Amino acid sequence: MTARVGSEVRTLGGAWGEFRAKRAPKLIAAAIALALAARIALGDFTWRDVAAVAFMGVVYPFGEWAIHVYCCHLRPFTFRGRRIDLPTARAHREHHEDPHSLDLINFSPREALAILGLAVPTAVALGAGLASLLPGPLPLGPLVTALFTGYVLVGAYEWTHFLIHTAYRPRSRYYRSVWRNHRLHHFKNERYWHGITNTVSDRVLGTHPQASDVRRSRTARSLTG
Repeated sequence: MTARVGSEVRTLGGAWGEFRAKRAPKLIAAAIALALAARIALGDFTWRDVAAVAFMGVVYPFGEWAIHVYCCHLRPFTFRGRRIDLPTARAHREHHEDPHSLDLINFSPREALAILGLAVPTAVALGAGLASLLPGPLPLGPLVTALFTGYVLVGAYEWTHFLIHTAYRPRSRYYRSVWRNHRLHHFKNERYWHGITNTVSDRVLGTHPQASDVRRSRTARSLTG
């Protein structure tokens, strides 16, 4: 029987079974597999592939933070007389209103395709632009490596976010840290703790205060504050 709320999922295996049945994770897994196959087909691995992985690892935490803050938490606004409410923001408000619902955690297929087809390639293009400043040609292989790495990181995001909202409790020190931060984001104050898979971006960008120094928000569930 499919679980509907996080409290019904208490084990890691149970969480994985629920997660892999969702549509967005399937799309992400397909993208990972295609990028990996393309990179293997291209061959000729060099130090540039290692650099591509490192670059995506550095950029990703801040991309995750920015998307959460500027896309998911964007309030409706008026542009040329029209009210604009991004689908990502609308879906995220629903998630905050009912954070225990397992049907409101993962990306919708449209959101997943936007991340895979726009956000990750944009980061790869940024890396390519920086690499073009170095002497020598820019092979295709490392760019595909960067794309593959980005897709893996997006997959890690989806899984981590889903797992945090189940009843499975942290065992590793690292997972405890992101679990605690995301719980604080949902149930104490929505203006802080925006990282999902990491705390680096929050620490660097000033959104990782001591929990005891932050007042409890009345709008953490509605996102209307």
